[in-house]
Amino acid sequence: MKRMSKIRKICVYCGSSAGADPAWLAAARRLGRLMAEHRIGLVYGGGSNGLMGAVATAVIDHGGEVVGVIPEFLRTKENMFDRATELIVTRDMHERKQIMFDHADAFVALPGGIGTLEELVEQLTWAQLGRHKKPILLADIGGFWQPLIAVLEKMRAAGFIHNGALMNYRVCARIDDVLPTLVAAVAPVSESEKAGDPATVARM
Repeated sequence: MKRMSKIRKICVYCGSSAGADPAWLAAARRLGRLMAEHRIGLVYGGGSNGLMGAVATAVIDHGGEVVGVIPEFLRTKENMFDRATELIVTRDMHERKQIMFDHADAFVALPGGIGTLEELVEQLTWAQLGRHKKPILLADIGGFWQPLIAVLEKMRAAGFIHNGALMNYRVCARIDDVLPTLVAAVAPVSESEKAGDPATVARM
């Protein structure tokens, strides 16, 4: 199957547990399969548990490529995924996030916990500050991200988000809509615009 235009790798943020709704695990598996079928590689946190493990396993099982990026102190705790095409062990979380950013053309947030939220919000922050134009998408399975979307809209209405156009995240309720939405979002953006340089922001 032909690779979808200009999307080579997607960084997926998601929970290291499966969560309470079986639909989230099914969504992770479906996303992994679709990515592999469209020859889009996965960049993710390197664990084999929960939604993280489900999406990575699905990519590998369907012939795709997986880059796992995990800090040394989480190798055991998150049960490092030893089937990954490439495993990168970092010194700390900051290096992990920078490497994940560098490898990815777009970002998808599946349901997850505090770590998932932190990674997602950091990308939204970098986008708002003009450090990159890589598409950011919330996979809103079962309305999981609706409370966050409401908070962001409240911040915008209250005047705390001044560059909302730069933080132009996408939302999909169906996993099958994720890849077409990202391709449509990335098409008008040049390679140099996508690249950005969030490292300076990360050090602020």
